[in-house]
Amino acid sequence: MHRLCSFMVPLLLLAFSVAGAPTSAAADEVNIYSARQEALIKPLLDRFSELSGIKVNLVAGRPEALLQRLQSEGRNSPADLLLTVDAGNLSRAMVAGVFQPVESAVLSAVIPANLRDPEGHWFGLSKRARVIIYAKDRFDPAGISTYADLANPELGNKICIRSSSNVYNQSLVASRIAHGGEEAAEEWVRGLMANLARPPRGGDRDQIRAVAAGQCDVAVVNTYYIGGMANGNEADQAAVAAIGLIWPDQDGYGTHINVSGAGVTKYAGNRDNAVKLLEFLVSEEAQSWYASANYEFPVRSGVELSDTLAAWGEFKADDLDLARLGEYNPEAVRLMDRAGWR
Repeated sequence: MHRLCSFMVPLLLLAFSVAGAPTSAAADEVNIYSARQEALIKPLLDRFSELSGIKVNLVAGRPEALLQRLQSEGRNSPADLLLTVDAGNLSRAMVAGVFQPVESAVLSAVIPANLRDPEGHWFGLSKRARVIIYAKDRFDPAGISTYADLANPELGNKICIRSSSNVYNQSLVASRIAHGGEEAAEEWVRGLMANLARPPRGGDRDQIRAVAAGQCDVAVVNTYYIGGMANGNEADQAAVAAIGLIWPDQDGYGTHINVSGAGVTKYAGNRDNAVKLLEFLVSEEAQSWYASANYEFPVRSGVELSDTLAAWGEFKADDLDLARLGEYNPEAVRLMDRAGWR
């Protein structure tokens, strides 16, 4: 909404309300564009409304579509907060100029520095690890302890993984570039591609099911998919029961992690409410909910893990600054294309 004389604003807000159109600012509202499935975030938003009295208006969609929408709407966008998954997507949004920097003592104190943008454009709200899984009934995991081992020729025709268009894999490759350089990362990707049991396809759940069904012996997936399936229908529980989990690089830089996160939009009309919501999402209550309902790891220290997460045991996480995943994303995408990862 363009800035108008103060006496006209109430009339305009009333007109917008009657017409059913979104308003750009309201004292008791906050508008979210969310790339997370509604079921994975709405209970938290409802709880925030219950505690704060602030109404949350939610628009859900794919990360790319929501970013494009924000860009096309510009200063007329009703969105106050963009919630999305993966540091790669958060970085793209920042580079696209749809975020504004935020200073919050709460966010700075609770969220580790490597899990947020150093200038406050975006903040990690929950963690997930990208791990290696294997078929317990037919594969000996003794030969795999690192991501580098996935390029070992002994794993020929044994690996399943999703496509290179998936930002989770792009971020994994970006982390390899950050740790060892582009040349070593490309060599690793070429070795990994040579070991595939089938062309990349499907999502992480499909990789788990493929291992359980004998289509491959090894796969790379995010942990929260394992948690969701372990607590899902009978078929998914059986698939998870058939796999084992490897925490890679425990003697090195640690297992690759990423985040779901959010940033306040550049033209947020309800900026203060958006910051309040961000601060609520890193509260002990919200962080415990992430662990128990979404099977994601808290970014806040000291939060008790759910039984599902605790059963996987402790692991060493890579402490790489996640802002670098966005920095190296373009190189990772070009590298993956050169190496034949489709």
